[in-house]
Formats: sequence, structure tokens, C-alpha cells
Amino acid sequence: ELLTPRDPSKRGTQVSLRHMEGYAIMQALIARGVIGDFRAGDGARHPDILRFGFTPLYLGYEDAWRAVEQLREVLQSGEWREEKYSVKSTVT
Repeated sequence: ELLTPRDPSKRGTQVSLRHMEGYAIMQALIARGVIGDFRAGDGARHPDILRFGFTPLYLGYEDAWRAVEQLREVLQSGEWREEKYSVKSTVT
């Protein structure tokens, strides 16, 4: 689920998504070279949040497109369900 407001006047340079298995999804993305930020939810009412920051100083359109493609592949393939992506570390 997209959390970032669609109205450009109400958002910054970050895209936030919500998913119950956000940690495992972020770990699978990191393994593919897509680095984002993870915020843990409470597992019930507030699912996990995946955050991605964008800046034109060092990221281009191609980088954003690649990140979207990688996210799509991780979700469609179910790669994030692999046990290795569920192992919690102190720092994400």
C-alpha cells in the first residue's frame, strides 16, 4: 500500500510503502542492491513501512526505474519469503 501522498504539494522526496512483511521485502531488495529504510510496525494495526529516498544529486531516472523493477520482481516471485530474509538484525 502506498503511504506517500499523491499530491506533489504534500510530499517530499521520499516514497513510503506499507506491507505486513516489510522487513523481509527490504532485505531481499538490499540483496539486489536497492537500499531503502525500514520502520517496524506493531504487526497488527500498523504494518511495517518501507521508505525510499530520492535526490537528483546522485540518483537518476534509471535508478528509480531499476528500484521499481526490483521491487516488482521481489514481490511477484515471492523471493522475500525465503527464510534468510526474515532473520532480524540489529541494524537494517
